[in-house]
Amino acid sequence: MATIKDIANKVDVSIATVSRVLNYDETLSVSDDTKLKIFEAAESLSYKKRAQRKTKVKTFAIIHWYTEKEELEDLYYMSIRMGAEERCQQAGVQVVRYFQDNFQQMKKENVDGIIAIGKFSEAQREAFEQLATHVVYVDDYEQTKRKVDRVLVDFVQATRGVLDHFVAQGIEEIGYIGGQESHKDDATPIRDPREETFRAYLTEKELLREEWMYRGRFAVEDGYDLMKRALEEHGDSLPRAFFVGNDSLAVGCLRALNEAGVAVPDRVQVIGVNDISVSKYVYPPLSTVKVHTGMMGEEAVDLLQERLGGRQVAKTLYLDTDLVVRGSSR
Repeated sequence: MATIKDIANKVDVSIATVSRVLNYDETLSVSDDTKLKIFEAAESLSYKKRAQRKTKVKTFAIIHWYTEKEELEDLYYMSIRMGAEERCQQAGVQVVRYFQDNFQQMKKENVDGIIAIGKFSEAQREAFEQLATHVVYVDDYEQTKRKVDRVLVDFVQATRGVLDHFVAQGIEEIGYIGGQESHKDDATPIRDPREETFRAYLTEKELLREEWMYRGRFAVEDGYDLMKRALEEHGDSLPRAFFVGNDSLAVGCLRALNEAGVAVPDRVQVIGVNDISVSKYVYPPLSTVKVHTGMMGEEAVDLLQERLGGRQVAKTLYLDTDLVVRGSSR
């Protein structure tokens, strides 16, 4: 079979010139006569261009522990997903999206890896790892013996940072309003590093008061209801500050305090977590711990790419947060 080198020898030009002419490189400066000779030589030698090997496009599955409706109610997980999808687009990776109630439709041979966003039971993790060799878990804090990649938020440092902020002002009466989650296929409560750290920190300083701790769902209406309950139960003895598990809860807390005529931050300070887009527009503007959710999704894609590139050792990334002080705290 004739090669580019054979054509170059016959026409007495370089191999590079032959290659560029046969690939119709418009930037090449060569006479029409030379081009004609190259094409004629290629035809006389029965030269055939080799078919370029097509690069297989990778496909990543993104599995949510929320339903589509729940995702719309909690922008935290939507932001993680969007960060992952944007990184996939940049890397030329195809994305297929599943929710945990329909991931069984996935076929093992259809995906190169899975990014699982949220909290999943042991049974669900086993199912994921049957469907793909490589799985990255995002925002799943459950202890596991498996050597898997994870992207987590450093909620220990974030919570300590908020409590340090309160204590530095001489505030010792600190309440907690958080969410209690469980797996969709298992009613066992999921551990929350925010609540665990809150308990450990205030216990260490002998400031923990169980009667100032409230839990519900991570939703605006629950924040509203729980703060109303706290107001009814404690009245003038209400804590001087509240650490709230996420911004949705905190927005509900602010509404309840405003309705009750409780001055924020003069009487009660409130700090949430996540820094969702509406946080700066509520009244007063919400102080919060900024979680870089988009980056969490990006890092998950990068970890999966590394695994497919041959990395053997599992990684757990803890992303830092930033305390954003606005009107609801000093």
